Amino acid sequence: MRANFVNIFDKTVREAELVSTDGLIRNIEITGPENASLPYILPGFTDAHVHIESSMLTPAQFARLAVVHGTVATVSDPHEIANVVGMEGVEFMIKDGKRVPFKFCFGAPSCVPATIFETAGATIDAGQVGALLANDDIGYLAEVMNFPGVLHEDPDMIAKINLAKQHNKVIDGHAPGLRGKEAQKYASWGITTDHECFTYEEAREKIDYGVKILIREGSAARNFEALIPLISEFPDRIMFCSDDKHPDNLVDGHINVLVKRALQLDYDLWDVLAAACVNPVLHYGLPVGLLRINDPADFILIDNLTDFNVLETYLNGELVAQNGVSLLPDLRSEQINKFDCAAKTTSEFVFSPGKSGPVNIRVIEALEGQLITNELIAELPDAGGFQSDVSRDILKITVVNRYQNSAPAIAFIKNFGLQEGAIASSVAHDSHNIICVGCNDASICDAVNLVIEAKGGISVVSKNKKHILSLPIGGLMSDLDGYTVAQAYTDMDRFVKQELKSTLKSPYMTLSFMALLVIPSLKLSDRGLFDGKNFRFVSNIID
Repeated sequence: MRANFVNIFDKTVREAELVSTDGLIRNIEITGPENASLPYILPGFTDAHVHIESSMLTPAQFARLAVVHGTVATVSDPHEIANVVGMEGVEFMIKDGKRVPFKFCFGAPSCVPATIFETAGATIDAGQVGALLANDDIGYLAEVMNFPGVLHEDPDMIAKINLAKQHNKVIDGHAPGLRGKEAQKYASWGITTDHECFTYEEAREKIDYGVKILIREGSAARNFEALIPLISEFPDRIMFCSDDKHPDNLVDGHINVLVKRALQLDYDLWDVLAAACVNPVLHYGLPVGLLRINDPADFILIDNLTDFNVLETYLNGELVAQNGVSLLPDLRSEQINKFDCAAKTTSEFVFSPGKSGPVNIRVIEALEGQLITNELIAELPDAGGFQSDVSRDILKITVVNRYQNSAPAIAFIKNFGLQEGAIASSVAHDSHNIICVGCNDASICDAVNLVIEAKGGISVVSKNKKHILSLPIGGLMSDLDGYTVAQAYTDMDRFVKQELKSTLKSPYMTLSFMALLVIPSLKLSDRGLFDGKNFRFVSNIID
């Protein structure tokens, strides 16, 4: 193969003849200076931290979409499916990923359940984590979200960290907003990365503590603009990741989009390619080729170093995508699930403060492009029952236990902007109970029941219409063609924005994080309103 060889290690671009056989790079012969008439060959991109389940696709279907954009590998934490069905879920992800040549590196989930303050479908204890870490198919200890457990040296959490060290596996971090001595102590346990930094100052401080920073740009959480200046200062300590990416966004682009954005901002080509191609492979020890002799033949061809359009993607020497078309097979997958709650009635979503007259309530403030939330205080009038106040965009939010029958948890939230109806989802990080935001109790009940009847999915209810995208695998993933799922999701997302008037860029993705208790400040679990700063339940009502 003749192409311009983009050598990231010696920072040169020269015409070369590359020979690969049996899936390996056998020879690279430099034949002249850069030749603009030829395509450019370079290592493929790696997403340094992603939950495949958040794409609503199986690993095999995720790979079909990702290779089109030049992605050849992911570092994937399977804790979403693990929170639903435990070890069976991790095994499913590994098995399904092996059906395609894509390079999935799955981690051993460190926090299943994520906290003790919500109902999950499974538990993975230290003994099971140890068994996973002993498996060659597991590459690392996945994000240690229980940073209070690390700081207070919780025995179970420390046991998992020590097991990772015994097996010489990388330990991934997750410590949003942690600073100073606490951040230093957290890192001192051998935690090597963080993808949760949302300010330059926080990330810069953690680098001083030996932590590598993952610049995240997902469907909801977007930290690229705040963190990209770090790439010039610490090019060997920066990686790119998506964390959570819905199917419509994955159709549009992946790590290639971050590469283009960074280059358009005039960041150095070699620093950007190190973050996108090299640093994750070296940090995690991935079996991914970097265009060296005897490396796996994993690489991409692009048109030029300005537009950076991906022409072809190769894995183990096999052409897997060409000119925007995936050549990976469209595969169906096994369906595993756990969904045991009965349909709800409208009366179960009535909010009763226990007294008449107006009350002051805590309100979750959702923030565009962030997983963190704020806590607001608002007066709620008793207008024949405490309902959403659409005029002030203070809407009712509920989390319904999917694993057993129990009363829904109810709170209030701002910034979804719905003018009618409701949206619901069984994708609700991290325990994946049913979460719903709506303008009235009847719509909320209808949206929740659509999800229950399908045993998982995302739904929308308006005055005149009801829609459901079924997710039969764990209530998280579809086994249908990824492009079909992406189109169905796009249609529902558009409906929520156009018909229900949501003001959010990604209403379903934002909704899915409103039950994520390990991200401050205020979230809702199936057991009640939760203060993520102090790790305790709080009342809706402020006396």
